[in-house]
Amino acid sequence: MFMPNNACMVPTSFWLTGIPGLESLHIWLSIPFSSMYLVAVVGNVTILAVVKVERSLHQPMYFFLCMLAVIDLVLSTSTMPKLLGIFWFSAHNIGLNACLTQMFFIHCFATVESGIFLAMAFDRYVAICDPLHHASVLTHTVVGRLGLAALLRGVLYIGPLPLMIRLRLSFYRTQIIAHSYCEHMAMVTLACGDTTVNDLYGMGIGFLVLILDSLAITASYVMIFRAVMGLASPEARLKTLGTCSSHICAILVFYIPIAVSSLTHRFGHHVPPHIHILLANFYLLIPPILNPVVYAVRTKQIRERLLHFLKAAAQLK
Repeated sequence: MFMPNNACMVPTSFWLTGIPGLESLHIWLSIPFSSMYLVAVVGNVTILAVVKVERSLHQPMYFFLCMLAVIDLVLSTSTMPKLLGIFWFSAHNIGLNACLTQMFFIHCFATVESGIFLAMAFDRYVAICDPLHHASVLTHTVVGRLGLAALLRGVLYIGPLPLMIRLRLSFYRTQIIAHSYCEHMAMVTLACGDTTVNDLYGMGIGFLVLILDSLAITASYVMIFRAVMGLASPEARLKTLGTCSSHICAILVFYIPIAVSSLTHRFGHHVPPHIHILLANFYLLIPPILNPVVYAVRTKQIRERLLHFLKAAAQLK
């Protein structure tokens, strides 16, 4: 039951609005969102299948790509089924525990994805700056440990967020979350009482993940470009940089939507609410859609294996 705006309550569930201001268009919005979700699922499952079948792709870069595919599947599946439920069935209600779980998965795996991009930058640095030792440094065991470290970092960084909300913020002014999913700041702004600790922790994690990771990735590529510029011929430089192009594109696809969404949320006070929510959803959908496309187009081995699958399927018909 909803309470007056000036009252505080202890809710057991929340009401997600979907895309506020565009409620009349929800059924039409479901078409592009469901299509994008389907493309994301098919694309990332295809990448996982191709790398599993093609033994020549059992290399560090492609193992990291598989980790990205799994993360992208988790990120998109954490939000899209609920959003489509709102669009199709008006399933706005979400329990408190389910809301906190959704929040954890979204923020945790976004953090893990940033960590995987950092590990991929290290892989590219070793492959280009110290190629003779690449196979001995980036063994399968090391790759697995880097992926596990990224996962543990995500859990350690984001785990306290839902716990602090559960333990510190029991009272809320309203059950209505003007969002399509349970986002940390969207919940904190509804709480009664002092939210300073939650605000500071959230901003601190954002700084540690986005700023420090992007600086470390930038530093690795500065060293890579210095090594590439030392090569004798322009052809060798282009060929070497070509091995990094997919990774650079994937980094831009991941960080640019997050940066735009964060800046709009922090400083775009005159931006309509539905623009905020659409941007927040796009930053969770765009990387899962584009990462498989980028690697399929830019990576010869994946492209050739996909063409082989398509020819085999055509022959079966």
